[in-house]
Amino acid sequence: MAATFASRCSRVGRSLFGGLSNSSPGLFTTSHEITCNNLFTQQQRTFIQMGTVLKVVDNSGAKKVMCIKALKGEKGARLGDTIQASVKEAHPNGKVKKGKVVCGVVVRAAMQKGRCDGSEVKFDDNAVVLVDKQGQPIGTRVFGPVPHELRQKKHVKILTLAGHIA
Repeated sequence: MAATFASRCSRVGRSLFGGLSNSSPGLFTTSHEITCNNLFTQQQRTFIQMGTVLKVVDNSGAKKVMCIKALKGEKGARLGDTIQASVKEAHPNGKVKKGKVVCGVVVRAAMQKGRCDGSEVKFDDNAVVLVDKQGQPIGTRVFGPVPHELRQKKHVKILTLAGHIA
């Protein structure tokens, strides 16, 4: 559940040996090959897309939801994006019942998200906060850390309900 911060590290250093990098894993690996390998691993990462099961981290009554569709991106949703989801598990006396189609804001994603200061934020799980049609949270509490990128996406109410902002 804790956020993992890592500074962005790119190996584009040059040495006296004609463009070879001494800090590379292999002795004769060029910096261009390392950059291409980093781009290749970034292309394999997945978004929160249709069929992804997410944990609900508010007290709306739902436990798990499955993403039906991402409302913004073509490929999927990232931190702060709104999705449509179907409730798969719910508490018996909650506001939200099993089988209901709801909207939610992604507050934690296992995919890395780069920040403007060069660091990256990555969470252990995929989590969502359920919201109504106007974008207001259904629950009154938000559990666990939420990223401060939600402020840029105009989800300030979720930030005020959260106990810890990462």
